[in-house]
Amino acid sequence: MIEGIARLASEAADRISGSASLDDLRHVEGEQLGKRSPLSEYKKLLAGLEPEQRKAVGLALNEVRASLELLVVTRRDELESAELVERFGSERLDLTEVESQGRRGHLHLVTQTHDRLEDVFVGMGFTVAEGPEAETDWYNFEALNFPAGHPARTMYDTLYLNVGEPEGTVLRTHTSPVQIHVMQEQEPPIYSIMPGRVYRRDTADASHMPVFHQIEGLVIDKGITFGDLAGTLEAFTTAYFGGSIHSRLRPSYFPFTEPSAEYDINCIFCEGSGCRTCAQTGWLELGGCGMVHPNVFRAVGYDPEQWSGFAFGFGTDRLSLMRYGIDDIRDMFTNDVRFLEQF
Repeated sequence: MIEGIARLASEAADRISGSASLDDLRHVEGEQLGKRSPLSEYKKLLAGLEPEQRKAVGLALNEVRASLELLVVTRRDELESAELVERFGSERLDLTEVESQGRRGHLHLVTQTHDRLEDVFVGMGFTVAEGPEAETDWYNFEALNFPAGHPARTMYDTLYLNVGEPEGTVLRTHTSPVQIHVMQEQEPPIYSIMPGRVYRRDTADASHMPVFHQIEGLVIDKGITFGDLAGTLEAFTTAYFGGSIHSRLRPSYFPFTEPSAEYDINCIFCEGSGCRTCAQTGWLELGGCGMVHPNVFRAVGYDPEQWSGFAFGFGTDRLSLMRYGIDDIRDMFTNDVRFLEQF
């Protein structure tokens, strides 16, 4: 009887291994391991055997069943994997672009500039933050120490949206509102930059666009001084423009910083010796900066006696003009391929 079980096991193993599909395997499994299988018939005969013979035959039946069940599982895995590969192959889409269909494009000059700036500041330990381009008047002005009727609001040619209260929602005029969002969402210390698109009611000309780009930075920690601001801007200037270009700060006014300063760099064309681009001064104005005003801290619930910080910002479109010697900012937005493919 044990020899018959061995022959049965060999035949069943051959049939299981030879199953060509999952359906075939299910059919073979039912024939060889089901209730009406030869193994089940052998099991019914155990009752009529002597105890010693019953023990030996029962052990053989259990071993054969276990080996066949393992073989079924292995073959099922093989067939399922083969079906999956076949299905993936039949459903595959060839999305390869044919070279002759067109030339490969590249990132826009403004995007390239933003990426370079982010790389420099991230290398200095800053994180990158973003915020909505449509803001409430509170985020765009009031939280930044521009109360209603403040004369400094006239510095910004604001585009208002017909949403909510009259003149209550604006297209952000600077990326400074992102600083307010960041301060509301986390506790100091904060070392972050905010790149993005901003909007003003400007007439397009060689140096102005109604839609342009800025990058701002915010540092808040204990013991931050104006010297830290100057050192950060100098480190950025040399890292981005090269070791021959340096920065200087001139007194200025911004409602959200006190004291405030204009941020200048050596003319990148003449390196400070004086040329037509810098009007023979040797310097180019890049942006504004200053120590965060205590009223801004109070607007977001920070204690100005405990925390101090600085903020800075400049236009990245203007920076692109300077870096590449472009005469007209409008060239970057007219989508003339002859211009864009130069960068």
